[in-house]
Amino acid sequence: MGSPDVHPESKEKVHEFKKNYPLFRFIGGNLISFFGDQIYMIALPLIVLAITGSPLSMGIVAALERLPILIQPFTGVLADNFNRKKILMVCDLGRFLTLGTLGALYIMNNLLIWKIYAAAFILGILTQVYNTSQFASVTRLVQKKDLQLVNSINTGIFQTAVFIAPGLGGILISIFNPGIGLIINSLSFFVGFLVIRSINVESNSQKAKMSSTKALADIKEGFTFVIQQKPILYTNSAMLFSVFGTTLFLTMLVIHLKSTVGLDAVRIGYLISIGGAAAIAGALLTNVLKRYYSYRSILFIAGVMGGGSIIAFGLHDSFIWLVFMNALGTICAAIMSPCIVTIRQKISPDYLLGRVQATSRFMTWISMPIAALVAGIIGENYGTTPTLLVGGTIAVLGSFLYLHPSLIDA
Repeated sequence: MGSPDVHPESKEKVHEFKKNYPLFRFIGGNLISFFGDQIYMIALPLIVLAITGSPLSMGIVAALERLPILIQPFTGVLADNFNRKKILMVCDLGRFLTLGTLGALYIMNNLLIWKIYAAAFILGILTQVYNTSQFASVTRLVQKKDLQLVNSINTGIFQTAVFIAPGLGGILISIFNPGIGLIINSLSFFVGFLVIRSINVESNSQKAKMSSTKALADIKEGFTFVIQQKPILYTNSAMLFSVFGTTLFLTMLVIHLKSTVGLDAVRIGYLISIGGAAAIAGALLTNVLKRYYSYRSILFIAGVMGGGSIIAFGLHDSFIWLVFMNALGTICAAIMSPCIVTIRQKISPDYLLGRVQATSRFMTWISMPIAALVAGIIGENYGTTPTLLVGGTIAVLGSFLYLHPSLIDA
């Protein structure tokens, strides 16, 4: 048994994985939040479809929710210079209130589409700030040797939520009301608020006063580091294309299954849940694959297979076929995610973690608002099937950037 790590800027000990109880609470909070998010993914498109009957409206909602990606560089500055614990708590509380209000308004038949647009934008801001601060906080809770394991587990519990929540959510929504799904998601964020309140994820180095000059200098430092670190730069470049393609797919997924294929909420939930079950294995498989293969090989093969699964998903409407292709795609995503996150965490020093993550997300997600809007436009004018085919093709082509030599030894 090794001795606990001690952070260089803190005297606080970080215990081994088996005795790391703050980490277990952190992971448990994530599971509950992921659970709520999966119900939200079914409930919100159904609500938009019920109010407007338009795929374009869903595209606008998704675009507004992703538009705050543009503030990612500033979220990194926040995470590296301010109290991460307070940031996480404020974001969870804000999302709890926003989603709870949306759900209540829909149940009372008083929800208009402009209110969904406004809420989507607010949720987007809070989620971008939260995700960056959470990423930077993980290294405060675990020993460096456990990063790959913890990231794999985090991806695995996300897929566990994908396995359990959509099926139950589809049943709840079909029996009660999609607004109940939004309220359940809001409560998951309140639980997350309580979990973060119980653990220490702040850094003692977050004491400097902030100014506009320092903020810009910090942002520049983050971009400079990412550009100089080729493994991060090339995974970001590949992800730029992959994210554009998968955003086309995800924006129209529920709309496609509902309006084009003709599935009800229960079968949509089952389809997504089965994909989550398969992806749990994918997340755990990452650790095994890394023993024998480089990140370069893992990311390229998984990227091509994932993009190909989107194309195949759009070509047939058999329920069994759709289940299999969705499962394949989520397996590939589950394999890739911990690899990319671990590359960033291992290469980046602690004081830059927030900015590296924020800069990387800015570089890879900047096209998401446009992709979501494009998905709505293509879906409205040509149908959801062409939307999926275009998305899968772009994802496959982007995967070739993972073949850069710097990723062999990453």
